[in-house]
Amino acid sequence: METDQLRQYLEFYQDLQIKTLYRRPTAAGAAAPAPEPIVEPVAQAVAKPMDLPPLAPKDDTLLQILQDIGDCKRCRLHEGRTKLVFGVGDEHAPLVFVGEGPGADEDAQGIPFIGKAGQLLTAMIEGTSKKEGIPLLRDQVYICNVVKCRPPGNRTPEPDEMEICGQFLYRQLSNIRPKAICALGGTAARALTGRKEGVTKMRGKWFKWQDIPVMVTYHPSYLLRPYNQAAKREAWEDLKIVLHFVYD
Repeated sequence: METDQLRQYLEFYQDLQIKTLYRRPTAAGAAAPAPEPIVEPVAQAVAKPMDLPPLAPKDDTLLQILQDIGDCKRCRLHEGRTKLVFGVGDEHAPLVFVGEGPGADEDAQGIPFIGKAGQLLTAMIEGTSKKEGIPLLRDQVYICNVVKCRPPGNRTPEPDEMEICGQFLYRQLSNIRPKAICALGGTAARALTGRKEGVTKMRGKWFKWQDIPVMVTYHPSYLLRPYNQAAKREAWEDLKIVLHFVYD
């Protein structure tokens, strides 16, 4: 069985909260015909427990994850990539922001959320926390994306691209183990929660990734559009909820 297919099975069983499988023992050979009535009862084979292997290696680290990604060519997104965009911030942060994928500025520098959308995200994090009396700077949270390479023309990542890159996002989040995750936009929300609703219906509500609370809100690039002022106010309210949940 190929690695990607095995990982999909493991994720499926883990979502069902199944941690142990049972494997039937294989027969050593074909049994000979019994001569006449069986005198001794035959012991029934007992299924043996088999623990599911973890989706993340033991003693995993962010550096190890980055090394395992390497010069990734697992999907078509590598074809137009300038730099792989892994993640940035505090490796022990209690709050992680997850976006969709790198844009042009991020692709050029290898750092997530450094363009106009990133500048708005920084202002949201630092401005909102200051108003709420929470001393917090951008470098004290962790920021990453669902996919680590820029999709052509900033298009939405395809499902197979998200699936392939999702193993590394899973390991990042499993390693950091934040108190909460903030999903920025519909793509990140769907990747983390498995739900199909649009971000407008999901925002401002708590969901779960594994056992970690996930708050969904708008992506900063959506908030940059001049006709989305109401959405900007809603995103600030969402962020206030997250900040107080994590830091109070």
